[in-house]
Amino acid sequence: MTKTSPRQAPKHADMSHFANNKNELVIGGKMISQIDKLVGSTPFYAYDKALIANKVASLKSALPEKIQLHYAIKANPLPSLVHFMVDHVSGFDVASKKEMLLALQSGMPANEISFAGPGKTHDDIQAAIIAGITLHTESKTEISRAIELGESLNIKPNIAIRVNPAFELKASGMKMSGGSKPFGIDEELLPKLLNKLPYDKINFRGFHIFAGSQNLKAEAIIEMHDKTFALAQQLVSLTPVKIAYINIGGGLGIPYFPGEQRLLLDEISSNLTNLLKQYQHTLADIDIVMELGRYLVGEAGIYVSKIVDKKISRGTTYLICDGGLHHHLSNSGNFGQVIRKNYPVAIGNKLCAINEKVELVNIVGPLCTPLDILADKVMLPVSNVDDYVVVYQSGAYGASASPQDFLSQPHLHEILL
Repeated sequence: MTKTSPRQAPKHADMSHFANNKNELVIGGKMISQIDKLVGSTPFYAYDKALIANKVASLKSALPEKIQLHYAIKANPLPSLVHFMVDHVSGFDVASKKEMLLALQSGMPANEISFAGPGKTHDDIQAAIIAGITLHTESKTEISRAIELGESLNIKPNIAIRVNPAFELKASGMKMSGGSKPFGIDEELLPKLLNKLPYDKINFRGFHIFAGSQNLKAEAIIEMHDKTFALAQQLVSLTPVKIAYINIGGGLGIPYFPGEQRLLLDEISSNLTNLLKQYQHTLADIDIVMELGRYLVGEAGIYVSKIVDKKISRGTTYLICDGGLHHHLSNSGNFGQVIRKNYPVAIGNKLCAINEKVELVNIVGPLCTPLDILADKVMLPVSNVDDYVVVYQSGAYGASASPQDFLSQPHLHEILL
């Protein structure tokens, strides 16, 4: 069934930062049909450098000057994007040896690169020590291994401790602290550990206190920051050597789904300013690092696939595309969602369809599984084979977080414009 609508636009996310040329989406100064020809085919991800730079600049202007921004490469490890970020942030956080080598090759100084994640291997730790980056150690065993490897290499390892605080980030999309967790060392174990560390064998650099991610509630983030700074002061007082930094994690979210509101930074920034004043004597010569991934790049990317077939099955209209969950797992709902919800989507070459007919459709990919969903029951302009389906909010946890070899489908393209 079709009916008329004055315009087609995702109602639950502001996409005004993307331009359009009449009916067609423009990103990085290129229409999506041009990008299709440029990279050779759909599906593809396209990321806009200007949008990323503007997001970083806007955040820097909102936060207290003392806060340093680090980019978490795991959010999007596209090499060209990582190299671009060097001029916009103060450091990188990596989660693997491969990411570490990418960070080093980008030109970011080694002392501004940290390596987090449980289960670092002998090879990971050895490579980090040789490279001169900082290990965010997650257990007493990992600290011992780093010390042993440092001695065998005759290099003092740079070590910080990732803390598993007793508190959590409430209403967080992904909780990383509180209770039993594989991440970090429980805060109650640290007084004894800090008293016994062989500081003559390591360069002890600081603490990483990461409570959670993808949060859209300013009050929850403020509460987390209050508890993080109080814990940081406690840890600094227990540490017999001077430290370089406290990494307070991230947590800032972006809106994806209906009803979600954009996170307002004013109250968060004001609270951080007050905390920096409150703890100025303790933290005067210590850098405060905010580590973000999704928040910096998530809204600057789109995922584009092409409709290859259109069919009606017992009253339901299906748009079948050449891309799907194997390229964009999080959009499919199979990357942590309990109840699947649609990312904002559009027909990328029918953006301003004035008085055009619209239809209710399900958008699926080419895979032989009912899990391969791009959008479920969405009202869009009547579309045809070869039209473009665009998934917004796709700059983070897209290609690298998806099973691209599933069912041996072709890989996709990525481009930074």
